[in-house]
Amino acid sequence: MPAHVTPPAPMPKDVYYFGTCLVDLFFPDAGLAGMELLKHQGIRVVFPQGQSCCGQPAFNSGHKSEAREVARAQLNAFPEDWPIVVPSGSCAGMMRVHYPDLFKGDRDEDKAVAFASRVFELSWFLVHVLGLDTKLVDKGEKVTVTWHGSCHSMREMGVVDEPKRLIRALSNVTLVENPREKECCGFGGTFAVRQPEVSAAMVADKIDAIEQTGATRVVSGDCGCLMNIGGALDKAGKPTKPQHLAEFLLERCHGR
Repeated sequence: MPAHVTPPAPMPKDVYYFGTCLVDLFFPDAGLAGMELLKHQGIRVVFPQGQSCCGQPAFNSGHKSEAREVARAQLNAFPEDWPIVVPSGSCAGMMRVHYPDLFKGDRDEDKAVAFASRVFELSWFLVHVLGLDTKLVDKGEKVTVTWHGSCHSMREMGVVDEPKRLIRALSNVTLVENPREKECCGFGGTFAVRQPEVSAAMVADKIDAIEQTGATRVVSGDCGCLMNIGGALDKAGKPTKPQHLAEFLLERCHGR
């Protein structure tokens, strides 16, 4: 079942930003775009320099003790009682859904539970806390896009409609539904390495479905999916370009 998420009260003036490994290493512009979107709404964004991985790679590979120690470092890196906004449903799901179980019976169990309650996926926060879907002013040219929702954002964080609400609020953007939107793109972190043939078949189905939409851009909220889908599109010589939602919104509304 997806996490039960409610907006923080009162409206926050300060938020933490968890950058994620893939944003840091491969998609820094997407991470910066998310921060800019928050700043444009009058939010002070704090990026703790001590943050690192959320622990998901080790956790998904069955190395729970190692994952716990990586996660423990994150508990200590975000000390203030502020929302933690994450531009990835996958990392947000790890921290909000799995940290309480990961630390069950541990000396930091209470800290982990409190930490998890402060974690919000970026698009959910933009819609339900900041109401950005009612404020966007599209300054871009007409374009057709399709949306790819990541497995963890949908199934763990319950983020399904929020990104589409933001995209549909853009007057010059046509959103075409992906007929295989709810299917995994085949990345799955270490799964793509351990089962490369299966992963390749899954992403082939995904890019075929994207092509059927006629979209020139595929937008997503998770950089792992963007890396996998984008690589497959490029290798197949497809013209559709991958882009993180935050970067897409900032480009449309603020010309960056």
